[in-house]
Amino acid sequence: MNEFPPRDRARHPPALYEPYKSTRLRAPQQPLLLMPTSPAEESGPVFGPDLIGQEDADLIHNFAAEGGAAIGPRIVVHGRVMDEFGRPAPGALLEVWQANAGGRYRHKREGYLAPLDPNFGGCGRVVTGADGAYRFHTIMPGAYPWPNGPNSWRPAHIHFSLFGQAFAQRLVTQMYFEGDPLILLCPIVQSVLDADGVAALTATLDMDAAVPMDSLAYRFDIVLRGRRQTPFEDRPEGM
Repeated sequence: MNEFPPRDRARHPPALYEPYKSTRLRAPQQPLLLMPTSPAEESGPVFGPDLIGQEDADLIHNFAAEGGAAIGPRIVVHGRVMDEFGRPAPGALLEVWQANAGGRYRHKREGYLAPLDPNFGGCGRVVTGADGAYRFHTIMPGAYPWPNGPNSWRPAHIHFSLFGQAFAQRLVTQMYFEGDPLILLCPIVQSVLDADGVAALTATLDMDAAVPMDSLAYRFDIVLRGRRQTPFEDRPEGM
């Protein structure tokens, strides 16, 4: 008997999704190859709390000048990383990156005309605790236009990269925000053909975790495999 429930392949987006124009060029044209990993890739490095700097999980201040802070609505993002049975995944390294409140990334190839925030770097990281929980502070990212169509806009989102116990164990996904009307208009989101899969990518407002007079909070749980698996970008069927 198989110990692990099979993942629902319909939950993950196809490699080629015509409305998402970038997939027309990058979708595999030949059968995929399995590349064997080396012992170094499978056994290390080991991530731990000592890897995290004092302000790595505080995107509001970790790039700011002394006494400064990022501009925009302040939020807390938290949740758990778990397996298909709800068991925690401790010691997982989460790296996050995002646009600023105006919808602009701090990247040399960024072409959007929104201004940079001099106090916002747009990236951070955190290691999950023994219960699989993580938490970081940031600002609400802005929507931005992208050249997929004549008037295409990405909904507000945060990118997540998850590492297990080695660099070869990496998963990448995106988190959206409950109530954003742009979610259902985005071809990248639409490529996730399963409604439950879209819901799994959408953080929910969590007023119990909000900081009074400071920050709203959103909860985003990540399931690593199984039928309830969070859709990831680096699956063969990925976005």
